[in-house]
Amino acid sequence: MKAIVCQEPHRLAVATREPPVPKAGEVLIRIRRVGLCGTDFHIYGGRHPYLTYPRVMGHELAGEIEHAPQGSTFQVGQVVAVNPYLACGTCLACRRGKPNACANISVLGVHADGGMCELLAVPESAVIDATGLSLDEAALLEFLSIGAHAVARATISSGDRVLIVGAGPIGIAAALFARLDGASITLVDQRRSRLDYARSRLGFDDIVEADAALAETLRAKTDGEFFDVAIDATGSIAAMNNALSYLGHGGKLVFVGVSPGEIQFDDPEFHKRETTLIASRNALPGDFARVIGAMKRGDIKASDLQTHSVIGEEMPVRLPELIAEADHVLKAVASF
Repeated sequence: MKAIVCQEPHRLAVATREPPVPKAGEVLIRIRRVGLCGTDFHIYGGRHPYLTYPRVMGHELAGEIEHAPQGSTFQVGQVVAVNPYLACGTCLACRRGKPNACANISVLGVHADGGMCELLAVPESAVIDATGLSLDEAALLEFLSIGAHAVARATISSGDRVLIVGAGPIGIAAALFARLDGASITLVDQRRSRLDYARSRLGFDDIVEADAALAETLRAKTDGEFFDVAIDATGSIAAMNNALSYLGHGGKLVFVGVSPGEIQFDDPEFHKRETTLIASRNALPGDFARVIGAMKRGDIKASDLQTHSVIGEEMPVRLPELIAEADHVLKAVASF
């Protein structure tokens, strides 16, 4: 079979590999769509801390069942997505119902080869029934579930003022689900093109371009009270260190973006707010279920989110082009 292999930083190639033979309890999926995200860009650029080369990237996956074991609930030809966070099932986090935070987690496309290939074998427990969705919609489930999980972690209430810092895919996903929960959304980003897209296509009217006066701008917008919830989806240590400044007293600060480095902020500022500090990692099956329901109801439209389509075999050329165009790319999906 053909696979797109990142052989080393800045070098992708179309390679031929032996097709996988599913083990007991595994399902064989013919990959049709792969969503591209910042993780893939970081792998290509040599900036991912948990990866060894060569690696087949791709964790935002949609396809069709090629083979299912006897007794499986899945049928050949069925449209499915994949939960790429393969948990051990036995560690403390798994025993507490948090496989997204598994101590021994293996993420497809990072710790193990992912889905930029024709065929992929995965545990049946990782396969998500996407019946009723198109392949393009199914390819968006994973990144939307990351945002939905961050919103679930924040336990947002109707009427809350929610600040989303970072208008990339994850920030937009969090904004969409916070809005569905009845929150009032303010969206911040350094890139005007991202903000303009969020306003014109997604209906987020309260947008703020980040600059040196951001804290004062947000203070003025909220009569000095700031926000009930702040969700940082930037993956920038500098932005994360500043996020506490935008939070109201009694508020919740959620970090869904991840970046190497140390988070630092002033302890008196942290304590006087009685801040709730929350990390959000990956997604749970319930988050995928919520996204599927929102798509089927028409609350989330794939056509508003997928800005670019590429052919899988063209990835060695198109991926660096997409990275160069990142300010104008919300979500690109590769077809296989």
